[in-house]
Amino acid sequence: MLNNQILNNMKPIKFKECNVTFAKDQPEYNQLPAFKDEKGEVITCWNLTFRERLRVLFKGNIWLCLLSFNQPLTPSFMSTKKSDVLISDDAS
Repeated sequence: MLNNQILNNMKPIKFKECNVTFAKDQPEYNQLPAFKDEKGEVITCWNLTFRERLRVLFKGNIWLCLLSFNQPLTPSFMSTKKSDVLISDDAS
């Protein structure tokens, strides 16, 4: 179950290859800058708070919550390296 009490947590950030912003005109949602390709692959980048960085450093865990609305899950992949998910000139 999603914890709706989360404050000051990681935020999605814009990056050079962004070509779409989800929820751009939906004030009830946070905007989600992303790169979307012609196959429908969507890539986002998230900036962790200092506290989250320490938690990852010492615990080594990242939790992922996907809202499926009781539909089949789509394949998902997480990485700490841009080059794992996006081919670009400045992958880091």
